[in-house]
Formats: sequence, structure tokens, C-alpha cells
Amino acid sequence: MIRIEDLSHSIAGMHILRDITLTLPRGGVTALIGPNGAGKSTLLSLIARLERVQSGRIEIDGCDLSGIRGDELARKRAILTQHFDIAPRLSVQQLVAFGRYPHSRGQPTVDCHTMIDRAIARFDLQDLRHRMIDTLSGGQRQRALIAMIYVQDSPYMLLDEPLNNLDIAASRSLMQHLVELAEQDGRTVLVVLHDVNYAAAYADRIVALAGGRVVLQGAPADVVDATLLREVFGTDATVEQVGGRAVVMV
Repeated sequence: MIRIEDLSHSIAGMHILRDITLTLPRGGVTALIGPNGAGKSTLLSLIARLERVQSGRIEIDGCDLSGIRGDELARKRAILTQHFDIAPRLSVQQLVAFGRYPHSRGQPTVDCHTMIDRAIARFDLQDLRHRMIDTLSGGQRQRALIAMIYVQDSPYMLLDEPLNNLDIAASRSLMQHLVELAEQDGRTVLVVLHDVNYAAAYADRIVALAGGRVVLQGAPADVVDATLLREVFGTDATVEQVGGRAVVMV
């Protein structure tokens, strides 16, 4: 469980997050949604401890985030940022193997090799394992990156806008993989999404931010409606029920 209490954060004197109190249970897929500048990526970075908590408190499984050792934190949460820097001449297999570093410290074990092979198979990368990263399509590259954080074998997986620049087929495939990780492996997936329809279709929970505050949270069926669009996104788009779920009509 991730527990956030009275969290506020400023950058260059500007308030990015204000008084965030939030509990994210173990398991399932939670989508952070909201307009540009709502504070979604900042919140994810603070949970990942990529940025220092200025005010408030974050706990992971009952432990204060600030008191967790770096090596222990790497085994507890895996993070994929929007601008993850990759050496272009790494192969897919080398990139995926990089995710085992918190366990292997550069000396891969039999378990590491087993996990790497499992990830390559799970994310449909068998035919790409020896390809260089800079030769992949956007969807292939994202699958390789998700495989990398998968082999880190952390219970919490944090992803910042992984659908950026992906077409509909790649986006659907990636979200289906994340749902499978939650359902079959018991991972807790926290993902920042721009598209409300993807959040409604694939997430178990939605947390909507606007102006640095949590405005709405709950199951997609309970929160994706005209009120969400008006209060969070400032738009009057129509929401229809299609196939038993809410769909924003554009």
C-alpha cells in the first residue's frame, strides 16, 4: 500500500501539488489522469523518490519513503519516466538485463537469466532480442522498456505516460500487458495517462488531479462522467455508455 499524507510540492516558487492525501492499495492498475500541469508526473516522481518530499509524508508498505535504503527501494518499486535515457546501441536483451541490476549488481545469476528470458517471452520480444534499441518502432521500444522494469521484480511499477507517441494497436497491447501484470503477477501498477478512455477501459481505479489537487477518485464506472470532464478538464464533452463502460465522445 502507498499512503500519501498532506503532500505539497513547489518548483521555482510555483505550487505544483497541494495537500495531497491519498491511499493506493496493493494490486491492480491505478491511472493518474488530469490536464497538463495538474501535477501527475510530479506526484509519480515523488512516490518513486526521484524528487525529495518537501512537505508531507509518503509511506510504502508502512515504511516512510525517506527512510528506505536505495538498494531496498530499487527492489520495492520500478519506475519508467517519460524521458528514459537509453544507449541507442544496446540490444533488447541487454536493455532488459539492465533491470536486474538491483539484484545482480552486474553479476547475473541463474535466476536473473531465467527472469530475463521470461520477460522477453512475455512481452513478445523473442524475434527482437538481438535487435538494437534504435532500430525498433515506438511500440516495440516501449514493450522492451516495460520488460526491463518487469525483471526488476518490484511489487510496485510506476509508469509516466507510457502511451506517448504510440498508435492505437501498440497502446491497446501495452495496456493489456499492464493489466495482465496486475492480475497474474500481483503487481501494483500506477500509470499516468492522458487519454481518459484508456483509463476507463483498463484501470481498476482512477485518481483525477487538477490544479495540484485530487479532485475525484474511484472506480472508472463511478468517476468517468460529465462532472469529471467539467471539473478536471474544463470541457463539456459527452460521455456515453458503450459496451458497459463510459466512453468520452470527441
